[in-house]
Amino acid sequence: MDGLNELVLAAGDRLWTWAVLPVLVALGLYFTIRSGVVQFRWFPEMLRTLTNKTPTHADGTPQSVSAFQAFTISAASRVGVGNIAGVGTAIAIGGPGAVFWMWTMAFIGGASSFVESTLGQLFKVRDPHGFRGGPAYYMLHGLRSRWMGTLFAGILIVCFPFAFSSLQANTISATLLTSVSAGSGSAGWITLGVGIVLAILTALVVFGGVRRIASVTQAVVPAMALAYLLLGLVIVFLHIEQLPAVFASIYTQAFGFNEVVGAAFGMILMTGIKRGMFSNEAGLGSAPNAGASAAVTHPVKQGLVQTLGVYFDTFLICSITAFIILVTGPDLANATRGIGLTQEAIVGTLGPWSNILLSVIIFLLAFSSILGNYYYGESNIEFISTSTRVLFGYRVLAVLAIFVGAIASADLIWNTADAIMGVMALVNLVAIGLLSGLVFRLMQDYSAQRRAGRDPVFTRALMPDVSGISCWEDEQSVTGQIAVEKR
Repeated sequence: MDGLNELVLAAGDRLWTWAVLPVLVALGLYFTIRSGVVQFRWFPEMLRTLTNKTPTHADGTPQSVSAFQAFTISAASRVGVGNIAGVGTAIAIGGPGAVFWMWTMAFIGGASSFVESTLGQLFKVRDPHGFRGGPAYYMLHGLRSRWMGTLFAGILIVCFPFAFSSLQANTISATLLTSVSAGSGSAGWITLGVGIVLAILTALVVFGGVRRIASVTQAVVPAMALAYLLLGLVIVFLHIEQLPAVFASIYTQAFGFNEVVGAAFGMILMTGIKRGMFSNEAGLGSAPNAGASAAVTHPVKQGLVQTLGVYFDTFLICSITAFIILVTGPDLANATRGIGLTQEAIVGTLGPWSNILLSVIIFLLAFSSILGNYYYGESNIEFISTSTRVLFGYRVLAVLAIFVGAIASADLIWNTADAIMGVMALVNLVAIGLLSGLVFRLMQDYSAQRRAGRDPVFTRALMPDVSGISCWEDEQSVTGQIAVEKR
């Protein structure tokens, strides 16, 4: 097993160093410049569009999930163990400087997230529950490349509902073991029990479809994020005198040799970017699957909402984890990776009782991520096959992956997820690079309508030269809520 783990780790590192990292940074910078720094300039618009009314059918029922519900589905996937275990691993390997690169890539990646999620909306399709879409769909309808869409869909299914969800389950299991201080005799039974309970809870939700997933994440995501932020703020307040030194270490150790953990610049940079992308998923191609499910009046709206999701994940949740760890002055030279570093900081400040609270928060974080990951897989299963038997089989396998993840090796799961994520990101980045011109045209249309004092509405007639657009027939179908509101 150790040999397999080392092989996967080496292959993943080469892929990220020589392919993913250069493409990710180059495209992120290109999108940032070409869009006029949309991720900063249109920040107020992101907040405004988050609460837009949902377009309805003639009878007043919503066409699909709302922009906010789509935001929570994607946030459910983003905000998970990557924000706690991932940040802890990044600091243990790369030191405080890795946090700087997580922040930097979140800002640059905000432009990539805007592009991919806008494309997901533009090329979405209808299904019995509303809409679905994502990279596989804009590869098919935008690039006219079914093979590329099928390749991406297959990689995503392996990556999210299987590898990443297994990782979430593994973290829940590891955290619970630490919380109850299980001895070697009971550890196996605890992990087995966690796997069974998680699998049952997952099955109860995912067999109910996207609307049940949306209703659960809409309730869970804000609650768990608020609880974790409050916990973090208490710890930071108790160590407030350390905060200036923490900020100094994040910036001063980002560009060179780190004498604390012995991490050279390349290791700091790579660790920050990989852990940051695992957490916020900017440019990865996952969030557009959730964004495409929303009913909005213009594709740009959901692009903005999903960019806000990147900021919510990295600048709020990941940052509070970094501060929790660093203000307590950990021994990074001998630090444990993953969730252990965060647990040590919290328990060392608040006492053993806080381990139970952290376990509850991690359970909510990880379980909501499992639901978000599952939805991404379902959207791509339906791209490959519309057979109800195939969908049922996928649901069964996704539930089994949760059980296996709870009892599997954490190192192997992390390294496998990293390698698969790199391949998936490359395929998506190529596609959004080729289709990005359409997004900039949509930006111009959106901006012109806003300057004219209108709530922007997009119809297919505004892009008569672009084929493959199927859900934007006319203004009446896009803004069905207008007739209802006038009654």
